[in-house]
Amino acid sequence: MTDTTLTAPAAPGRITIRFALLLDAVISGANGVAYLVAAGPIGDLLGVPADFLRAVGAFFVAYGVVVWLVSRAPSSRAVAAIITGNVLWVLASAVYVIAGWHDPTTAGVVWTVMQAIVVAGFAELQVASAPWRAGRTS
Repeated sequence: MTDTTLTAPAAPGRITIRFALLLDAVISGANGVAYLVAAGPIGDLLGVPADFLRAVGAFFVAYGVVVWLVSRAPSSRAVAAIITGNVLWVLASAVYVIAGWHDPTTAGVVWTVMQAIVVAGFAELQVASAPWRAGRTS
């Protein structure tokens, strides 16, 4: 039976998959809480409807919880799903900006692009720190 849990110890100075997932969970969750608590003012600044931000905020909070739970005992399949989700979020952000949905302000476009860059960074960090990348499975 093959162990699919990612438990390889990190070399000194190497970022672990657990850290990469926790970073994603904390930042995504905090962003979600901000959207939930301050949807009106943030929506005004970004040119995005407050209800849309609340929905995105709720998603981010739920996503952050799921990623945090995965970080406690990361499996290859769960990590791959999170990486895929992050890549899809980056693509969806690009479509959002290109299509001009909700007619965001300049700040809204910049924020969306910067957020996509951060999420792409999470995906890259997760790929780079996953033990299977170097052929490690335990």
